[in-house]
Amino acid sequence: MKKTGWVAVLAIAGAAVAMGGAYALPYWFATKQTAKVDIHDAALIARGAVVARQGDCIACHTAPGGKPFAGGLAMQTPVGAIYSTNITPDPTHGIGLYDYGDFERAVRQGVRRDGTPLYPAMPYVSYAVVKDEDVKALYAWVMTQVPAVAQDNHAATIPWPMNMRWPLAWWQYLFAGQRRFEPSPHLDAQQQRGAYLVEGLAHCGACHTPRGIAYQEKALKDEAGGAYLSGSVLEGWYAKNLRNEAVGLASWPQADIADFLKTGRTASTAAFGSMADVVEHSTQHMSDADLQAIAAYLKALAPRSGYPASFKPGADTTTARLLNGDYAAPGAVAYVENCASCHGLDGRGAPRIFPALAGNTIVRAEDPSSLIQVTLAGSTMAHTPADRMRFEMPGFDQLDNRTVADIVTFIRAGWGNGAAAVGAKDVSQMREIVARKPENYVPVTGDAK
Repeated sequence: MKKTGWVAVLAIAGAAVAMGGAYALPYWFATKQTAKVDIHDAALIARGAVVARQGDCIACHTAPGGKPFAGGLAMQTPVGAIYSTNITPDPTHGIGLYDYGDFERAVRQGVRRDGTPLYPAMPYVSYAVVKDEDVKALYAWVMTQVPAVAQDNHAATIPWPMNMRWPLAWWQYLFAGQRRFEPSPHLDAQQQRGAYLVEGLAHCGACHTPRGIAYQEKALKDEAGGAYLSGSVLEGWYAKNLRNEAVGLASWPQADIADFLKTGRTASTAAFGSMADVVEHSTQHMSDADLQAIAAYLKALAPRSGYPASFKPGADTTTARLLNGDYAAPGAVAYVENCASCHGLDGRGAPRIFPALAGNTIVRAEDPSSLIQVTLAGSTMAHTPADRMRFEMPGFDQLDNRTVADIVTFIRAGWGNGAAAVGAKDVSQMREIVARKPENYVPVTGDAK
């Protein structure tokens, strides 16, 4: 046989071994539990309601305008859209046939009842550390308290061959192995509770930790290097750095972090984008003790080596120039025309109404993606009982790329923020991301099967 023939044979054999191994992996490394759960235990159900809120299940598994937990929320990836699935107890389209072992395997190990690996959009990498009693409580609550919805699951738009699921088994083997929560000897009891919630149910790392070339989170807990919760971009939003750094939470008192998670606002900033959904559906419903624990843990995260631990703003020359009618700086005129009526000539906004731009960590972030996107597309604040009115920032996508870049650069440089400039190309790329946002899947009444 010619050399090329042997190469072909070896390639086919290698592919067959890889594929066969992928189908076998879930049975070796994601074994199914045999525990029995009394889903009618009232105390267990009550605990499950709390766990569901902590895990923010409804935010991802409910499309805007859709039925709760019936899926259909579109999630943007670089290669296509993924749609969240129906997790109601419907036996045909949902998880009504799942016993506890099936449920636990899907939640903590990322494997469906039929053995198919789940996309890591489902944060099973984080849920792996959730305690048995919490998973059992969640199962009891879902199976007894969530109304069954006969809505089919919308297929992902990822093209072949990238839509093949079997390679995900190898991904899970490499990056999502079985693990348990490991308390740190350097944290007190309150911080330990916060670490458990942040690493597990709240799955903060799924958005706020940078990902590697294989889309894996670069760290799953706080460890050497400080990659954990150091900021990342998903769907064009920059999930901010949560470490105690100048561009992170160093300037946030613990009380402000807890207040932000409870209300979606502080005196100087507000949640936007997907974080507004997190506040609205999850963190506002957590106990004050849990919110304080999360805040205490985040304040315990040390800055990364080589990154400043505190922010020292430059001199504010912006306010005086604008008040004196000096609009010579690029973006100054456009800022006054489009932004100053809410955020002020001094960049301080209005407490709990219009976020401040001066000193805002998102404004000063290393990655300006969120600032660009919110300028183009706008955003709506989270709805909570803490504030009587819910405000919406309009998008300014009618402005050309150069004008938006000048405004964003003016804001990032102004009032002593001292952040780097943004180019028209950056705005153009974000405009494309916003334009490609997939539509959610919400069948019209009577169409859900």
